Amino acid sequence: MDFNRFLELLFSILPAAIVGLIAYYFFQMHTKNEEGRRRYLIHKEAQKNAMPLRLQAYERLVLFLERINPSKLLIRISPQSSNKNDYEEYVISQIEQEYEHNLTQQIYISAESWDIITTAKNATIQMIRKASMSEKVDSANKLREVIITDLFDTQSPSSIAVAYLKNEVSEMWQE
Repeated sequence: MDFNRFLELLFSILPAAIVGLIAYYFFQMHTKNEEGRRRYLIHKEAQKNAMPLRLQAYERLVLFLERINPSKLLIRISPQSSNKNDYEEYVISQIEQEYEHNLTQQIYISAESWDIITTAKNATIQMIRKASMSEKVDSANKLREVIITDLFDTQSPSSIAVAYLKNEVSEMWQE
């Protein structure tokens, strides 16, 4: 008699236990979906708010690259004397100042873009130093002339970096 009573009790509890487990599973699934949806909405809102800051950073960095483009930089900064070494150091210090002024923008752009910008800056400085070491350069004006002439044959590091940034910004619209 006890065994029959036990089976009766088991068969009456079993459906309730199954319904309880199914309800628990669906509740867990619903909670997880709601959490994911909430995270997605928060992320989407954060992206919407961050987009203007990111675009402004790209704008400032393109401006930086344009300002250190040797063809524009050397026209904007005229020599104070005929000493090529003084002019070289002055131009390089201007590039470094521009770079330092834009250091904080790196938090808004990709690491690859920042590396490209830093490489463009360093390559520009290297281009100026290399031209200054040339034997045919004996004055500040001759240094300007040699650097600008060299740019006729090759693309400036700044131009390459600007093209990379433009490509990255265009990819932001496809996300």
